[in-house]
Amino acid sequence: MKLSMRNVDKAVGITTTIPIEVVFAAGYRPLDLNNAFITSPSAARMVEDAEAEGFPRNMCAWVKGIYTAVREVGVKRVVGVCQGDCSNTHALLEVLQTEGVEVMRFDYPYDRKEGMLGREMKKLAEGFGTTVEAGEEMRRRLEPLRVLAREIDELTWKENKVSGEENHLYLINCSDMKGDYETYEREMREFVETAERRERWKPQIRLGYVGIPPICGGLYSFVEKLGAGVVFNEMQRQFSMPHAANSLLEQYLCYTYPYDVFFRMEDIQREIRRRKIQGLIHYVQSFCFRQIQDRILREMVEVPVLTLECDRPAELDERSKTRLQAFVEMLNG
Repeated sequence: MKLSMRNVDKAVGITTTIPIEVVFAAGYRPLDLNNAFITSPSAARMVEDAEAEGFPRNMCAWVKGIYTAVREVGVKRVVGVCQGDCSNTHALLEVLQTEGVEVMRFDYPYDRKEGMLGREMKKLAEGFGTTVEAGEEMRRRLEPLRVLAREIDELTWKENKVSGEENHLYLINCSDMKGDYETYEREMREFVETAERRERWKPQIRLGYVGIPPICGGLYSFVEKLGAGVVFNEMQRQFSMPHAANSLLEQYLCYTYPYDVFFRMEDIQREIRRRKIQGLIHYVQSFCFRQIQDRILREMVEVPVLTLECDRPAELDERSKTRLQAFVEMLNG
């Protein structure tokens, strides 16, 4: 991914969703480094390049991809979420700092305390030379985009006019609004208008996808070939901020991803019932601490769960295809 010098100067790399309203309000353009990494045609090579620079083989490939994305895109400033996302982000920021990148931390309080989150937002705003109040104004400006994201989600699970993969792509890009919210708003609006005119299709099996977005390609299309459809993308939906809020603080307190697993589980259980989901695909990334939460998920949900683990960027492997096929056949039975 190449940016012009002007855009590079204004680009702010983010390691996961942060209050992008503050970044936009300060006149900068957020860039989700995960998306820059995984959409690159050289994603697998980017992981190898990070390993050549000393990153361990037995650590999450997303972290290594983010590191190489920073170098190749050329961003000069990165905001890393050290609490509420990946346990390796702290060390990643230290490495980037030694290479001349300006780094900032943003921490989500594990216990969702309003005061602590409010202080983090204020610190973030001050770091960018703006205010939380300016971020509030930008929140109101971005609300139409978040409404469009909710419409896309409803067209997926209510109307059966949007595929699971389309849902994934449009909701996941809400993490940074592609760095240009006006253009992204037009893209989303045009997509909604097109999707509304489509014929409905009825999947034989209604699946939910939970866990971080997949590093492998082809998962959604393969599931659809089996006659099943993904009608719930948990994390991607959370990146879109699906709950209407009256303030920036409330919006990010409702965001389930960075907090404890039980807060996430409330959302997952509610959506299983609401969307009439028959089975869950739980994606876990190799070497990620969230794998341990698979046990809790299985104990708390009332539908069958298939756990898929992947390591590096690649197409869905044959073993995973076989397991998915058997899972769908079992649900059909």
